[in-house]
Amino acid sequence: MKILDSVKTAFMSLFANKLRSSLTMLGVIIGVGSVITLMAVGQGAQNLITSQISELGSNVLFVQPRNPDAPGFAGTAPGFTVPSLTLADAEAIAKIPGVLGVAPTNENFVKVTSGNEEATVVLEGTTPLYLEISNFKMATGQFIQDKDVNSRSSVIVLGSKPAGTLFGNADPIGQVIKIKDRHFTVIGVLAPKGGSLFGLSNDDIAMMPITAFQTRLYSSKTASGEEAVAAIAIKLTDRSFIDPVQTQVTELLRKEHHLTAREGDDFAVVSQEQLLGIFNQITGVFTIFLGSIASISLLVGGIGIMNIMLVSVTERTREIGIRKAVGAKRRDILMQFLFEAATLSVTGGIIGVLGGSLIAFGISQINFGGTIINAVVSPMIVLLALTVSVVIGLVSGIYPAMRAASLNPIDALHYG
Repeated sequence: MKILDSVKTAFMSLFANKLRSSLTMLGVIIGVGSVITLMAVGQGAQNLITSQISELGSNVLFVQPRNPDAPGFAGTAPGFTVPSLTLADAEAIAKIPGVLGVAPTNENFVKVTSGNEEATVVLEGTTPLYLEISNFKMATGQFIQDKDVNSRSSVIVLGSKPAGTLFGNADPIGQVIKIKDRHFTVIGVLAPKGGSLFGLSNDDIAMMPITAFQTRLYSSKTASGEEAVAAIAIKLTDRSFIDPVQTQVTELLRKEHHLTAREGDDFAVVSQEQLLGIFNQITGVFTIFLGSIASISLLVGGIGIMNIMLVSVTERTREIGIRKAVGAKRRDILMQFLFEAATLSVTGGIIGVLGGSLIAFGISQINFGGTIINAVVSPMIVLLALTVSVVIGLVSGIYPAMRAASLNPIDALHYG
């Protein structure tokens, strides 16, 4: 039997039982659609994180606390570390050749109030260079000055969203806001930046001198009793200094923290490339994990195809006997049922790809608190999903096809 005839016969058989065929394909449709959607969203999230980290510039290093007893990236994960960095560390790093400046930071989620209005922001305690390192711009007023840090001034710079929430169209400059029953004077408002970093909107933010953050709001101590900072951003004069500065910062902090040769680092110095690598690895593994979970639907769909094909063999026993009696060979019967199973899975796979792509497109139109994830349906994802659906269809159809092909024509003719 020619392949074209097998395909034609397969479609005729499936159209003869439209409802049953549709329900059988449903598992494959859901499975392929889920894989396409989740992997597309995962790729979009990975691209978003990559672009946002890239905005920080290629000549920036980050220092953060690290648990010396934990392996790899887990050592820097929140909850696994203890405070180990200080303002003194930042001042010492600033003196290293090739370092343009440093910006130590602390942060916390806080409620900011003014009169009857309230906003929740990510409060950053930092220093003047943070504005340049993080690529923020001022809309009005001024940013934190060195004198504010040195005098622990109760001043604050608001992001565009909390400024609008608290003061509407009024001028926020000079207004007083309250955080934990303490008063702070607004000296500036940041220009809207849009987007988000690690799920946090770049415009739901506020910044104040890190010394005021430490002494007036949230004090955190190192093991030696000094005021701790959560991270230190280092701006380099040129990206060619990344490797030597990274080495010098490591040597300097080991000396400042009095670590012996046998002790691991209680800090991590990470470049932008390393940070991108870490988050790409995390999002990549997460995407594959989600895709694997969605693939369970494909397995269920394969089982459904096998069940229906076995039912079809039983129902068409006399037909198989007649075809064998008039000269159909064993391989003709085998190919017929294999093609029917493959047709079910391929048709379901194509519908699943279209449905998953539409859902991914719909997700790309949703604004998640200022963040838009442009889900990416790559040809590789589509090819992978279709290939898997075809394989599942063929594997699911092998046993029913072999059972049909092995029927004795005389017994088949007397069936029923």
